[in-house]
Amino acid sequence: MKNSEETIGNLIDKQGVSFISSVDENGYPNTKAMLPPVKREGIKTFYWHTNSPSMRIKHYRQNPKACIYFCDKRFFRGIMLTGTMEVLDSAELKKELWKDEFSIYYTGGIDGDDFIIIKFTAKTGRYYSNFHSEDFEIE
Repeated sequence: MKNSEETIGNLIDKQGVSFISSVDENGYPNTKAMLPPVKREGIKTFYWHTNSPSMRIKHYRQNPKACIYFCDKRFFRGIMLTGTMEVLDSAELKKELWKDEFSIYYTGGIDGDDFIIIKFTAKTGRYYSNFHSEDFEIE
């Protein structure tokens, strides 16, 4: 694929939904639809906000292995990235990523115990387009 980071980045940026997966305590995958990431750095690092008591936070703290997926249903293209998810409770990072519209999700706002950040770091990827899949490493 030519310009893979640009092609994949454009696909990701145009999606209104993202999917994140964790591994539960029995070793089974669990997938959840989320809003798009609030920040991305290339196709290697992604940040989301979520509720700290969520099941997913428990999973990532026990097993950081994770997978994220973005799908362009119009052209039936998709990108799966595998790597690790970190749970971050940094006040500085929360302040950087906070948007006033998040207050509908977090009653305590930016300073409440409910608002937490998760950071995904990709190691490998698999891109699907035009009836063809391509695996790649992410440096």
